[in-house]
Parts: sequence; structure tokens; C-alpha cells
Amino acid sequence: MLNTNATNLRKNLFEYLNSTLDYNDVINVNTKKGNVIILSEQDYNGLMETLYLTSVPGMKERLVEGLNTPISECVPYDEVEL
Repeated sequence: MLNTNATNLRKNLFEYLNSTLDYNDVINVNTKKGNVIILSEQDYNGLMETLYLTSVPGMKERLVEGLNTPISECVPYDEVEL
């Protein structure tokens, strides 16, 4: 995570934005009123999807079960009966 203040952010805005996009850097901007976090849209969408999935009852357990299932026990999607 990069740390900066509002004045420095203003002076180097495009450098900070490019760093966020190119390297997935998260930028913490310190202001007199508090801190602001800048992150890429891709990272933001990932966080929102994670929050959504973990809010569905039982989904966390299903995801963990899937992660712990060996590939050899997996069934191709086109063979799954819906």
C-alpha cells in the first residue's frame, strides 16, 4: 500500500493512478478529515463479489469444499445435471 497526502496526490495524480492500474497498488491518501483509499475498479469489483458470495448462507462452506476437492474428483461442467 502506498501512502501519500492530498497535496502530493494532486501533484502526481496520473503517476498514482497508473501505479494502481499497472501494479494493483492500493493508495492511502491522508487528509485532515481522515483517510481515503484508492484502488482499481477490478480490485473493487473483486471485493464486492467476495462480500456478496460470503453473504449467501452456506456459500462460504461450499467454496471451501470446492477448493479442497481434488481435480481428479471434479466433474466437467457440461456433464453436470442441473
